[in-house]
Amino acid sequence: MSERQQVTILGIGAHVGDMELVAGGVMASHYLKGDKIATLALTAGERGVPAGRDMEDYRQQKIREAHTFANMLGGEAYVLDYNDGEVPDDQEIRMRVADVIRQVKPNIIITHHCNSMHKDHATTHRIVNDARYFAAIPTFERELPAHFAAKLYYGENWEDAVGYVPYVYVDFNQEAFDLWIKALSTHWFVTGSKSFNYMDYYKSLARVRGLEARKEYAETFMVAPESMKLRQSEL
Repeated sequence: MSERQQVTILGIGAHVGDMELVAGGVMASHYLKGDKIATLALTAGERGVPAGRDMEDYRQQKIREAHTFANMLGGEAYVLDYNDGEVPDDQEIRMRVADVIRQVKPNIIITHHCNSMHKDHATTHRIVNDARYFAAIPTFERELPAHFAAKLYYGENWEDAVGYVPYVYVDFNQEAFDLWIKALSTHWFVTGSKSFNYMDYYKSLARVRGLEARKEYAETFMVAPESMKLRQSEL
């Protein structure tokens, strides 16, 4: 039997916490199997600042939380310096994301579904799709050589629900679930937000998706429409 090849997963979200919520269980599972994970947030997500707190202080806290989560899963975190709620839909940010893709060299990228109640999420979806292309083409000359991330998935986020239909179920066990929740608990907004109970929602969703998959826990993903092909010679 051939030895399993290590894979690298890069979760790219609009804000610190986005990918940790929608793909953290799967990333924890892959880490426990010996794979590499990394997260990239285009903003810190600082506009969710608790009442009475300084927004810049909270931005720095969010960046620390991103690094803490990634470190607990043996990985790395990258946070760009764009303002929360103001992610630009331009070429510059696409090339910056492409540069991180070339640096991390992921086999798999996870990002937002195309539709969202949050403008940053929808913008990030478009940015990542283009950045993956730019990262893969050698004639887009940058500091680092080209890299093609073979697989692209869109995670299940309560804010990105319109038109989202689970296509891929990825299950994980109790050990991965516990590690994910422990790491997720280091994010204040997950445990302290009064606007939405993130922790209960995503813990429950992982259990529901696991039951649907006849497993313990699972997270679901969509793929690009052009990738929705089953290739087989017989029924």
